[in-house]
Amino acid sequence: MARINENYRKLQAGYLFPEIGRRVAAFQQANPDAAIIKLGIGDVTLPLAPAVVEAMRSAAQEMGTAEGFRGYGPERGGYDFLVEAVREHDFAARGVEIAADELFFSDGSKQDSGNFQEIFDAGCRIAVTDPVYPVYVDTNVMAGRSGEIGADGYYDGILYLPATEENGFTPDPPSSPVDLIYLCSPNNPTGSVTSRQNLESWVAYAREHGAVIVFDAAYDAFISDPALPRSIFEIEGARECAVEMRSFSKRAGFTGVRCAYTVVPQEVCGRSADGTRVPLNELWARRQATKFNSVPYPTQRAAEAVFSPDGRKQTGEQVAHYQENAQVLRAGLKGAGFRVFGGVHAPYIWMRTPEGMNSWECFDRLLCDAHVVGTPGAGFGPAGEGYIRISAFNSRENVAEAVARIRSAFAAG
Repeated sequence: MARINENYRKLQAGYLFPEIGRRVAAFQQANPDAAIIKLGIGDVTLPLAPAVVEAMRSAAQEMGTAEGFRGYGPERGGYDFLVEAVREHDFAARGVEIAADELFFSDGSKQDSGNFQEIFDAGCRIAVTDPVYPVYVDTNVMAGRSGEIGADGYYDGILYLPATEENGFTPDPPSSPVDLIYLCSPNNPTGSVTSRQNLESWVAYAREHGAVIVFDAAYDAFISDPALPRSIFEIEGARECAVEMRSFSKRAGFTGVRCAYTVVPQEVCGRSADGTRVPLNELWARRQATKFNSVPYPTQRAAEAVFSPDGRKQTGEQVAHYQENAQVLRAGLKGAGFRVFGGVHAPYIWMRTPEGMNSWECFDRLLCDAHVVGTPGAGFGPAGEGYIRISAFNSRENVAEAVARIRSAFAAG
């Protein structure tokens, strides 16, 4: 009989979001008339922007002609028209130069952030902020970079850096060396944003210790303060120690369309067993060529349209809608006496649970009494206990109604 990968058995019983889905489905079945407002999983709700739809329609029609048909896409995943649009609008506009062969397109940043660890040795030590997007931890556990999970919820062999109210949910680099560092800004789940000074300290640490930073910028479109870095490559020296992942999911509603990209500078390297410096760009190119066949042409044309004048205006309005929702949540919950964080440069509210209530208890209370779905903080790591994440991805009417329901449910005891 075929042997399984025993590392999978180290994982907790279920991934966070399927467990939320199970509980919600059970409640809905028992209470079929309950009008549930879902502010848990960070899925967008607004329809695709008209410019995006038109570009996708036109590309699909083009594919239906002999002269316009395309098969497999470029080796690194991106057609020239999308590569150049990204270089111009996401980087050159902020004074950052990224070469065309440093961009790799895929069907999602979740996949990229989970897959990138494959090009590193199983003995590499990783560091994550806590709470943390679960994919960073779980995929490294699957790869064998941890021991068993302890009673405290921490995996042996992984360095957890607590993100707390005291440090503004943006921890400083550790005192000991690590090999791989996962950073996310704006942060999922806390909604915090890494300052330029903090990011400079991480780049300095990585360069000193020969570490690689995996920087997840999936929510960069929500940063409205021009003084805050939207790319790690705005920091001097980052090209020597960092890769960056960006997505069209939240900035343009592509959660059901799927398009993202990873930047791997030519300078960033790892080391072979004999100490030779090896560019990560060539390793990631080899990995992607082996396991992935580009993003569909109509999807890439749709992504290109995001950068058009109409696309920037329309998707910008969508981001503004979610940001305004976050402000409604933040103000309403704070006014009800809850301690709330995030929601300024991010679509997530990170809310303290009422005293004496853990995060899953708060989740159940929200679901049963307010018919509102949030995400329990404990699902993001031990330091998330005592918090719940509330998403701004919904209609204005539902967000306002959710605030009213939450206030009523908790005011009632």
